[in-house]
Amino acid sequence: MKIRPISLKQAQQFVADHHRHNKPPQGHKFSVGLFDGDDLIGVAVAGRPVARLLDDGLTLEVTRTCTLGTKNANSMLYGSIARAATALGYIKCITYTQKEETGASLRGAGWVAVAELAPRGGWNMPNRKRAETNIEYVPRIRWEKIVNK
Repeated sequence: MKIRPISLKQAQQFVADHHRHNKPPQGHKFSVGLFDGDDLIGVAVAGRPVARLLDDGLTLEVTRTCTLGTKNANSMLYGSIARAATALGYIKCITYTQKEETGASLRGAGWVAVAELAPRGGWNMPNRKRAETNIEYVPRIRWEKIVNK
C-alpha cells in the first residue's frame, strides 16, 4: 500500500461513496489517498480547525478519513497527515471521533484522546443558518498529536 497526494474532488467523491455517517468536507489544505496498486482504498483530508478557537495557524485538523476497511489503512492515513504536518511546520494535529468509536486507528498512529465533548445542539445559528446533518447530538472525543515542539 502507498500514500499519494490526491485532489479534494477525488477525496470528496470517495467520502460521498463510502463514509458511513459524514458528508464530504467542503475544503482542505491537502488530501492524501491510500492506494493498493492502482486502486484507491482510503482517503484523509486535512484542513483548518473547524472550531475557530483552535484555529491558531499552527494546528491542522484531519476533517475526514474514510477507508474500505483494509487493516491498518486508517492508521496509515493518520500517520501520513502527521508527517506532512511536521514537514509543513505545524505544531499539532487534531481530529474527532464519535464517542462510541474505539479510536484504535488513532492510538495506532500515536494520537492521544485529550477531551470529551458533549453533544452539540446543531450548527444552525440565528445569524448563520445551517441545515441539520445526521451527526448532531452525538458526543465526541477530540484527539491530538503533537508534531513539532
